[in-house]
Amino acid sequence: MFKSEESGKNQTTETIIGQSVKVEGDFVGEGDVVVEGIVIGNLKTKNNLRVGPQAKIEAKVEAENAQIAGEVSGNITVSQFLEIKASAKITGDVNAGIIAIEKGAKINGRILMGEAIKTSASATK
Repeated sequence: MFKSEESGKNQTTETIIGQSVKVEGDFVGEGDVVVEGIVIGNLKTKNNLRVGPQAKIEAKVEAENAQIAGEVSGNITVSQFLEIKASAKITGDVNAGIIAIEKGAKINGRILMGEAIKTSASATK
């Protein structure tokens, strides 16, 4: 998920929010984002998002692709592929093109996928 599929594609810098870091407010990125710490606010990237198993996010989350292993309190919108690991705890609605959920993951909220994400996104405009 975090490797460029096209060799000619512009490389984007990866942002890492480490375990000892707490970010409050809106975080908007163009490239890949890795969260191992705490984020409170809104988190948006036009590329890939990876949430580590010790991470805690209280935010509306938007990404192209995402892998969630930690805690997320807030709605998640992923335009392409969302992978939810067994250690994930999500409280909020999940919208994604394709979703893979490992056994043991906890989700409290609605799940919409495929064509439902396009309908949901156009309804909010």
